[in-house]
Amino acid sequence: MGYAFNHCRDESRPGFRFGIPGNATYDYVVVGGGTAGLAVAMRLAEDNTHTVAVIEAGGFYQNEAGNKSVVPAYNSLFAALQSPNADPLIDWGFVTTPQIGANNRTLHYARGKTLGGCSALNANIYNRGTRASYQEWADLVGDDSYTFDQWLPYFAKGINYTVPNDIRAPNATVPTPASDAQDFSPSGGPVHLSHGNFALPFSSWAQRAFLYFGFANISTFSNGALLGSQYAPNVLRPISNERETSSTSYLDAALDSNRTNLHVFTHSLALQVLFSDDKTATGVLVRSGRLDYVLSARKEVIVSAGTFQSPQLLMVSGIGAAETLQEHGITVLADRPGVGQNMWDHVDIEVTYKVNLESFNTLKNETYAQIQKDNYRKVPAVSMYGSYGADYIGWEKLPDSYRANLTAAAALQLASFPSDWPEVEYEIASVYTTDDPEDFDGYGTFVTVPVAPVSRGTVGLLSNSMLDPPVIDPKWLSAQTDIELAVQAVKRAREIMASPALEPIRLGSEVTPGDSVGTDAELEQYIRNNFFMNWHAACTCRMGRVNDSMAVVDSNARVIGVQNLRVVDASAFALLPPGHPVSTVYGLAEKISADIISSR
Repeated sequence: MGYAFNHCRDESRPGFRFGIPGNATYDYVVVGGGTAGLAVAMRLAEDNTHTVAVIEAGGFYQNEAGNKSVVPAYNSLFAALQSPNADPLIDWGFVTTPQIGANNRTLHYARGKTLGGCSALNANIYNRGTRASYQEWADLVGDDSYTFDQWLPYFAKGINYTVPNDIRAPNATVPTPASDAQDFSPSGGPVHLSHGNFALPFSSWAQRAFLYFGFANISTFSNGALLGSQYAPNVLRPISNERETSSTSYLDAALDSNRTNLHVFTHSLALQVLFSDDKTATGVLVRSGRLDYVLSARKEVIVSAGTFQSPQLLMVSGIGAAETLQEHGITVLADRPGVGQNMWDHVDIEVTYKVNLESFNTLKNETYAQIQKDNYRKVPAVSMYGSYGADYIGWEKLPDSYRANLTAAAALQLASFPSDWPEVEYEIASVYTTDDPEDFDGYGTFVTVPVAPVSRGTVGLLSNSMLDPPVIDPKWLSAQTDIELAVQAVKRAREIMASPALEPIRLGSEVTPGDSVGTDAELEQYIRNNFFMNWHAACTCRMGRVNDSMAVVDSNARVIGVQNLRVVDASAFALLPPGHPVSTVYGLAEKISADIISSR
C-alpha cells in the first residue's frame, strides 16, 4: 500500500536551530513538541528578546515515518492507531492495563512521539465544544475567561480556514457559516483548516439519512452549537490536502520568520523538573542519547508532554499524591492527590454495511489506487488519499424512545450534562476498521461515540523514572451509565443505517455488529469486546480552583503548590468538551501563551 514521494523535512532552512545537548539556559523551557507545546513555544518566541527551548522525545515525522503522517488517508489505511504493532519512530506504543469494561482486554493507546505530537497521528477532526460546556469549565475554575465568548479570540487566533467549494462535488458543498468573521480570524493563523477536496461518497448519503430523521442541517461546528449534522472540517492543507500539524504550522511559521531564539532538542527526553529550595522550577534534567544535562529556565518551565506523560513527569519530579510518591521512593515536593486522576475519554463502536460506493477499502484495487495516487500528485489534489476517512458528523441527545430504556440512575446522570451537550456523536466513515476484509468492496460506517462519559480513569507510575511507561487505566465503560448509553446509541445508529434513506446504496445485511447480535445483553457484550478508544484522553492534571484539593493547575495553568511551572495540554482541561479536543488544545495554548506574555 506504500506510496513514495519526497516529504523529507528541510533542516537547512534559515532560522532552524537544533538544540545542542549540553547545559544551557533559556528564558522558557517547554517539555514536549506536540500539539500544544509547539504552539506555546512559537508564541513565546515571537519576542526575539526571549529565548525558548523545546524538548521533544521524537524527531520530524516526515523523515522518520515518510508518508504515514503526511498523507491523510494513511490514518485509515495503516493499522498503527488500532494495533499493538505501533511505529516506534513516531508512537510511544503505550498499552493500557486490562480493562474490566472491555472484558479484560488491553488496548494499544497511540500517542505521538514526534514533533507535532498527536496532531501527526490523529484524524484531525475539528469542532469546538458547546457554549454550556465552556460555561461549566468557567464555573469549575472560577474564571469567566473560560466562557465561550472569551475563548473565541484564542480559538480563532491560530486557525486559517478555507472553504473548498470550487473543488468539491456539487452534492458535497460545504456551507459558508454566516459567523465566519467571528469564528475565525480574518487574517488567518498558522494552522490550516479545511475540508478534503475529495468528498467521500458515503457522506452525502449519510446527510440524507440524518435529514430523514430530523437532524438539523447546521452550518458550522465552531460557533458553540453542535446538535445537528454537517460536513466536518479537518486540520488539513487546502490545496495539497496534506496533513497539517503543530509542526507544519506553528514550528514552520517560527522557522520561516528566522526565529533564532527558538531551539528544538529532538530525540531528547525530559527526565525531571528541577526546583530550588523554595519550590521554584529552575529547569529540566534532559537525556539525549547517553548524555544527561540540564536546561535551565530563567522564567518558567512549561510542561506539554500530553495527558499521560505530563502527570507522570510531575509525579517523578515530586508533585502528586504523597502516598503514591513515597511508594516509589520520590521525595514529596507538593502533595497534589489529583495528579493522574480524573481522566476523561471517549470510546467508539462501529455500525457497518457494505455499500455500492467507493470507500477506502476500494484502494486495495491497484488500478483504482493508482488513479487516486495520480490525482493526489496534481494541484489541487482531488483524491481519496487527501481524506482522513471521516468527513461528516451528526450529533444528538438520545431520542425519547431510546432514553426510555435507560435506568433512572443513568437518566439522572446524563441529565446533569448541560442542555446543549450532545450525548452521541456519529462520525461518518468510508472505512471498515473492525476487520481488514480481503475484498475490494465499499464499506460505510457509523462510528458511534458516546460523548457524555461519566467513567473516570487514572495515570499512575510503574517506577520513579520517565524511562518507564506510565500506567494507563482509562476505566472505559466502568460506569453503568456509560454502557447503557453506548447500547442505546448503537441501537440508534443501527436504526439510521437501516433506514429507507440509505436503501439505494446498502448491500446485504449488517456487517457489524451483525444480525446475530440482537438483544441488549448481546449488544453490551459485543460493545465490550469490540469498542475502540477515540484517543481523546484529557484532564489528568485538571484545572480548578486553588482551594480544590483535586485540582492540579489553576486557571492560568500554573501548578498549584510550586512556582514557575505550568501544564499546557489536554491534561490541564477542567473537563473534556463534547467532540474532538484539538480545537481546545490549540485554543488553550494560545490563551495561556497570551497570559504568560502579558505577565512579563
